[in-house]
Amino acid sequence: MYKEMKKLASCLLVTLILSGCHSTSKDERYNSMSANEIYQQGVKNTNKKRFKPAVEDFEALEARYPFGDYADKAQLGSIYALYLNEDYAQALPATDRFIRMYPRHPHVDYAYYMKGLIHFSEAMGFFSKYLPMERAERDPTPAKKSLASFDHLVTHYPNSVYANNAKQRMVYLRNLIAENELFVARFNLKKGAYLAAANRANYIVVHFDKSPQIEEALAIMVQAYRRLERPELAQDAYTVLKQNFPQSEFVQKLA
Repeated sequence: MYKEMKKLASCLLVTLILSGCHSTSKDERYNSMSANEIYQQGVKNTNKKRFKPAVEDFEALEARYPFGDYADKAQLGSIYALYLNEDYAQALPATDRFIRMYPRHPHVDYAYYMKGLIHFSEAMGFFSKYLPMERAERDPTPAKKSLASFDHLVTHYPNSVYANNAKQRMVYLRNLIAENELFVARFNLKKGAYLAAANRANYIVVHFDKSPQIEEALAIMVQAYRRLERPELAQDAYTVLKQNFPQSEFVQKLA
């Protein structure tokens, strides 16, 4: 038993030594490189779609020059490479870290944009890339987080070069979230959960007033309030529906 344990310990020691040598070897490749050379190598690897080596370059750059002129560039480069590699679990805390460390940085708007973009990619979902999926069936949480990040960007940095793109994505995200809320409202109405249906539909009307889902949301409110025997609320919703969507099929059906 003792011999077996000793043999196992020896094997582990050899493994650790080899691992340490490998790690040291990887680190030593930067010894003869300047900060700019490491940075340019990271940029080159990113452009060549070698994202993992790029992240290693940027991390090594920050570790070796934590207080230099390249520390912030290294973090931004790492965020971008992680995003392109679809490593969102690492990219998100990296953006938060940059924002926390450099709240007044001239490119902090880029960090907020990347944060929104990462959540946006999460909102699209991995499976939706390869499998058909209704947009309303996706988890709306990443979409809401993306919307919040983009909203912060356009509100606090309206002159940012990323503001226009963020605004365009916000329109899509608002419709996506509204569509999800409408999906749930329909489900609740069908299942007889009328109060829940009315609340979901009302949420759409209040928070997504320019979305195309407003029309049906108002119709659901009319139906739900009638089922709840709240004629005044039902009539109010119907009046708004008729005034704003006079040609709607729901106006005739619910008359």
